[in-house]
Amino acid sequence: MGFVFPFLWMISTSLQTFEETMRFPPTWIPASPQWSNFVEAMSSGPFLTYFKNSVIVTFSIILLQLMVMIPAAYAFAQYKFFGKGILFGMVLLAFMIPGQVTFIPVYLMLADAGLIKSLWPQILPFMSNAFGIFLLRQYFMQIPQEIIESARLDNASEFKIIGKIMIPMSMPAISTVALFSFVSHWNDYFWPLVMTDSEAVRPLTMGIAMLRETEGISNWHIIMAGNVVLVVPILIVYLFASRQIVKAFTYSGIK
Repeated sequence: MGFVFPFLWMISTSLQTFEETMRFPPTWIPASPQWSNFVEAMSSGPFLTYFKNSVIVTFSIILLQLMVMIPAAYAFAQYKFFGKGILFGMVLLAFMIPGQVTFIPVYLMLADAGLIKSLWPQILPFMSNAFGIFLLRQYFMQIPQEIIESARLDNASEFKIIGKIMIPMSMPAISTVALFSFVSHWNDYFWPLVMTDSEAVRPLTMGIAMLRETEGISNWHIIMAGNVVLVVPILIVYLFASRQIVKAFTYSGIK
């Protein structure tokens, strides 16, 4: 209930009038749902641009991460090579370092490359995911070696083994990593705040935050309407991926 309560309060407030949001004790059920709050929230700025930027940035990150993580996890799970333990230790170390520690050198590098005015500063620093490599490696290691050896005896290339065997058998883990990445980057506020300086490249999270400046801090019905728009895509993606998440943690023995 503690998890659901903030969502119920957000949805209820987004449908109330300004007078209802100021009442004490709080009003839970609006007398007349104010759907116009959503129109007012979306018309207070270039929200279509913000939404488009969030979609481009989030799905670009997920695509790039999968292109990097899957081959890397396969190599760590199936190959023996010099320095493997050290390299995997570096992956785990990268998993433990918070992004706030590195944002100044990353910002300077992207500024020197002339990318600050584009969406690339929000995408390139996240094209790999250490947690995803770790989780996929653990999942790949549980796939029977006999299946992979049989494919190699049939002259299947390593890329074909990844595409035809490892990915289909690991879809629960891949879906889980993709969902975690989606939630993290769809909700990200700190990094876009540092890396953007114009409306044209700002994501939806910054647009919602700016409602407090344009609408005033007490207009919670408008601010909550904007937050509902921000949260709905996450809930939709979670509903489609929730079964895969349960399969991933059940099969890997983490649950």
